[in-house]
Amino acid sequence: MNVFDRSINFDSLFKFSQISHSTQLHLKNVYSSLALCMFVAAAGAYVHVVTRLFQGGMLTMLGSLAMMAWLAMTPHSPLTEKKRLAILSGFAFFTGVGLGPTMDYVISINPSIIVTAFLGTSIIFLCFTLSALYAQRRSYLFLGGTLMSGLSILLLVSFLNMFLGSVMLFTAHMYLGLVIMCGFVLFDTQLIIEKAEMGDKDYIWHSVDLFLDFVTIFRKLMVILAMNEKQDNRKKEKK
Repeated sequence: MNVFDRSINFDSLFKFSQISHSTQLHLKNVYSSLALCMFVAAAGAYVHVVTRLFQGGMLTMLGSLAMMAWLAMTPHSPLTEKKRLAILSGFAFFTGVGLGPTMDYVISINPSIIVTAFLGTSIIFLCFTLSALYAQRRSYLFLGGTLMSGLSILLLVSFLNMFLGSVMLFTAHMYLGLVIMCGFVLFDTQLIIEKAEMGDKDYIWHSVDLFLDFVTIFRKLMVILAMNEKQDNRKKEKK
């Protein structure tokens, strides 16, 4: 039999038998909200980079934190759903504007890095998400303690490097941070599934975790690619 004559059953390909139907519907809402966040964040980044109406900085960071706190304090219910989606959009917008300074730095080196970093982040996020969905339930939840310890180490390294100013330490920080955030995609995805199975259907708040994972990976990947591009340019100049 010719292998190309075989039909592919896409229904079975995307069938997650270990996840209940209600949780699968919940995940659809989570990823729909994540898509909304991505669109609004892109608009926020556009406002900073192109229009310059708002500039990323301390105020936008405070605005993002304020929106996140407001969202956390607003209870999840059908009556507050539209309000919370509006707050989520505001949070995503300020987060997108906050990406502006990093994007300015990357554009000054090579604007195409932004597209490459976004595509790379999308592929990384998709692969680790599918790994978490297809894996046995709760199989990656053990990573929680390790990942939090890794974040503590990153914060300590970042604090020390404020005084040392080591390029090597900064590079190690970026690569280690990228690995840790990939682990968080696995952990957060399975944690959302377990919370949904236990009755927590707050899809708006759950999308925040995945959105922060995506944005952090995107930011770190942009910086890593920009650093590598800068080093290559220096080598070419020396030749």
